[in-house]
Amino acid sequence: MKTFAHADQAGHTPTFFLQRGQVRRNFEIPARAAALETALHRLGLPPAAPPPLPPRAIEAVHTPDYLAFLAGAAVAWAKLPEPGPEVVANIHPAPEMIAQGARVGASIIAQTGWYTADTACPIGPGSWAAIQGAAACALAAASEAAQGRTAYALCRPPGHHAYAARAGGHCYVNNAALAAQALRDAGAGRVAVLDIDSHHGNGTQGIFWERGDVLTISIHGDPDNYYPWFVGRTAERGAGAGDGRNMNMPLAFGTADDGWLDALRYALAAIRDFKPDALVVPLGFDASKDEPLGALAVTEDGFARAGAMIGGLKLPTAITQEGGYNVDTIGTLLERFLTGWSSAA
Repeated sequence: MKTFAHADQAGHTPTFFLQRGQVRRNFEIPARAAALETALHRLGLPPAAPPPLPPRAIEAVHTPDYLAFLAGAAVAWAKLPEPGPEVVANIHPAPEMIAQGARVGASIIAQTGWYTADTACPIGPGSWAAIQGAAACALAAASEAAQGRTAYALCRPPGHHAYAARAGGHCYVNNAALAAQALRDAGAGRVAVLDIDSHHGNGTQGIFWERGDVLTISIHGDPDNYYPWFVGRTAERGAGAGDGRNMNMPLAFGTADDGWLDALRYALAAIRDFKPDALVVPLGFDASKDEPLGALAVTEDGFARAGAMIGGLKLPTAITQEGGYNVDTIGTLLERFLTGWSSAA
């Protein structure tokens, strides 16, 4: 299995994080990637740098105006009177505003509110380079999968909460969606996306909502009590050509290995019925029992069994790293997952 990582991830150093009305330290830090990369070396799978990102490649799943915002936000923000160190919104357009013809203006403050869903995606001077590096890793893994193999992309920042034109939840570019679209463009007739991060993959759901060629499945903590709060329920099945191509599996808080793996078995049955030519796995370790922002209680053994079960599909696969914020444990969890995957080979 080839693995990919990009050195520019270290330049993305967000500090702002708002939780229950308190500003706390941001958990999405460079040390996450360092822990995961160390684990890859222990496995004998040292990550390679991905090929350079092709021009306009990210436009396959994101709008040009949104990408222009991401690229220029930090510079524009720094020109404000007395700016803070990071780009963070203090207003978002309400549904009533949108219904009455709201539009984004020239101000970077307005653009930040328009193009971000929450305050959990601050942008600093090194963020855009890191975002592009993560996207390049996802595309490199997809290229491997397009040739019938499996690869792992150490994507930081993560991506599954990013919509086509909106960042959120630590995510800016949807790396999993980018990989899925790249596989379609490379000739895969059908692609399945199996998201096992503990948060609902709302951005991926949104991007493929009306697509019949991509099956999106997310196993996550119940959004009645967990981010992203407003979507991620079983009734959300897709629309138009995508009707029935979206499957959400919300789980009760505290769900441990047995319940989580039961949900995974159900998801795998749906994937087999779909008969995809390739698979994308947005891999989050925040379902861990040791997770600081967790809702579920999956153990190391649970992740190892999940790796073996998903690997047992024997589909060409691009694995994109998503959440998991306990730096002391995520490396071990990656080792166990990939070792389980290899056992099914």
